[in-house]
Amino acid sequence: MRHNRNNNFYICNMAKRNTVTKQLILDSLKNSKSAVSQEILQKELGETVDRATIYRVLNSFCEDGIVHKILGDDGKYYFAFCVNCSEKKHHHQHFHFRCLACEKIECLPNEMDVKLPKGYRSVNFNGFISGYCADCSH
Repeated sequence: MRHNRNNNFYICNMAKRNTVTKQLILDSLKNSKSAVSQEILQKELGETVDRATIYRVLNSFCEDGIVHKILGDDGKYYFAFCVNCSEKKHHHQHFHFRCLACEKIECLPNEMDVKLPKGYRSVNFNGFISGYCADCSH
């Protein structure tokens, strides 16, 4: 799969097609300044897209390397637009931060290099921090 991040669409293999609904969800994710939940997308998109479709599209985007899924400390899943990922390889060895005041969830910029014992192989990393963002901590 190739992603054209300069335009408002993505180009995928023949097995999956781009639809108006997928494009609406993708545009919302790209325009968001933080990770969003299915509930947030539902509020933003209103009656145009049902809840099950949003969740199905988000999971499809995860499989395709377009977004990554974050399990928050509140038990909800959040989705953030990927940069430099593909369906074969996600690069998300970073912490996520949830502000307790404004509730924004951000991907923190520094990648983590976790040293595992010999013979171990990492498949997933889910580091999550709660606190107050720079805007809310004053």
